[in-house]
Amino acid sequence: LCAAAVPLAASPAMAASANASVTIVHGIPDTPVDVYANGNKILSDFMFKTVTSPLSLPAGSYAIAVRKAGSAADSTPVLSATEQVPAGANLTIVADLTAAGQPALTPFVNDTSAVGSGKGRLVVRHTAAAPAVDVYAGTAKVISGLVNGQQQALTVPAGTVPAKVTLAGQSAAVLGPVSVPVTAGMATAVYAIGSASDHTLTAVTQQYPLGGMPSGAQAGSGGLGADPASPAWPFALTGTVAMVRRRRAGQRDPRDNRGDRPAAGRAG
Repeated sequence: LCAAAVPLAASPAMAASANASVTIVHGIPDTPVDVYANGNKILSDFMFKTVTSPLSLPAGSYAIAVRKAGSAADSTPVLSATEQVPAGANLTIVADLTAAGQPALTPFVNDTSAVGSGKGRLVVRHTAAAPAVDVYAGTAKVISGLVNGQQQALTVPAGTVPAKVTLAGQSAAVLGPVSVPVTAGMATAVYAIGSASDHTLTAVTQQYPLGGMPSGAQAGSGGLGADPASPAWPFALTGTVAMVRRRRAGQRDPRDNRGDRPAAGRAG
């Protein structure tokens, strides 16, 4: 398979550390996989809705290969990509679905810059097989028209956000309401994963420290619980939108059990 290079830039503050912090999220339903980096298996029987603890990796180029769980190490990957990991970077790689439902590997750079006292950063990432979505906090729409592969970051007071996701321009929830905790001095990244048409749409979270807090505080969550009774949450927020450059190559549906015959690659 032809792997695609996805360079990820680190901020000057990140470059102070020799190693990078890399978290991996599994967002493809019904697809247990093994994950390899440079030929070494780093995750076995990795399941849908799983968020790893951060992995500390030396800077460099990593050939990532995703194989069906239990497959031979030399079998054809169902997903592959080459990730350039800069020194000191804080990254997340998501095994997800495109808007059209095709498997992909999507990298994100985690912004670890500090926010004001008593505040946290809420990051919403669209990595599901679904069209553009709107995000609500209580009854207030706070994100509009977020499409697959994009993220939006909001600086918010610490607390619990009752959130729901709708298809863009609609009011009926396709995800939620869910309660999203935001901790002062921490970022909470929420990933929409799964497929809207297959009724597997759900959300998982990742939390990481801001402003130089110890990296060991970083954690992930396998899901968010519905809480339709949550009160409206007062939002005082500023938003920034970041695009992540993505490339796909040598990808086929990992749910296909017809052997290791590669399908045609797709660039995006």
